[in-house]
Amino acid sequence: MRRITSTTALLLAAALLASLPARAEIRIIQSPGGQVGPFLDLFEKVRESGERVVIDGPCLSACTLVLSIVPGERICVTRRAVLGFHAARSVDRRGRFYAEPEASEAVLAAYPGPVRDWISRRGGLTSRLLLLKGRDLAAIYPRCR
Repeated sequence: MRRITSTTALLLAAALLASLPARAEIRIIQSPGGQVGPFLDLFEKVRESGERVVIDGPCLSACTLVLSIVPGERICVTRRAVLGFHAARSVDRRGRFYAEPEASEAVLAAYPGPVRDWISRRGGLTSRLLLLKGRDLAAIYPRCR
């Protein structure tokens, strides 16, 4: 009886896997960013999963860490995609922001070369939000199909 149950479970699992799309994807529709830790954890899981990332709207601040963690060949962008970069900062208990220059350098170094070059040509990471979109973005990442 156990063998039949195991065989039945195996067949059911195979049928379910066969019915899934061949390629799964994560779609970023709108992300204002946030604390870095949860984004690092999420994108590490995405990297390990083999899923493709579709950037289909604003991906700002910590969201852009996807570019540092998920292989570039698994990232594509739509016409609505916008990447927003700024210098790293921390917030104290009173809500005051503090620059984190060493963290900014580490983040910039982790971005792929073309992204790093684009940021550098615009003065580097500062408190001002740099928006990468349109043709500039499409020159770095392919349009999604």
